[in-house]
Amino acid sequence: MKLRMLIPLAATAALLGLLFVGLGMNSRDLPSPLVGKPAPPFTLESLEDAERFLTEQDFIGEVALVNVWATWCGTCRSEKPLLMELARGGIPIHAFNYRDEREAALRYLSVSDNPYRTIAYDPKGDAGIDWGVYATPETYVLDAEG
Repeated sequence: MKLRMLIPLAATAALLGLLFVGLGMNSRDLPSPLVGKPAPPFTLESLEDAERFLTEQDFIGEVALVNVWATWCGTCRSEKPLLMELARGGIPIHAFNYRDEREAALRYLSVSDNPYRTIAYDPKGDAGIDWGVYATPETYVLDAEG
């Protein structure tokens, strides 16, 4: 009888403990396991030229941003003016076009500005998984060594 009463009490205490810890965390902080580690390798087609393949080596060599975007991502459109301002200021920005359609992405860039120096086309999100992409948009900072 006592054990039957202790199990719900223990389960309730465990749930309250998890809620207490979870409510104390900042939900906007997303931990990245890649901090301090080299850029994950990838080989993807260039968005603009399907005959050209890009690798992580195309993104490194100087301090740069890597932005993950898609045409279906409303927040990506909202942050684009900031990316344009950074690009005009000389900040190199590379990108993954993530889980998108090539034609839609090219059409989007043709009717608006393009802040990106290099765009790797990642239609299945394979590289995104290796880079730890949670959702679009995401932006990474690479040092000169990647």
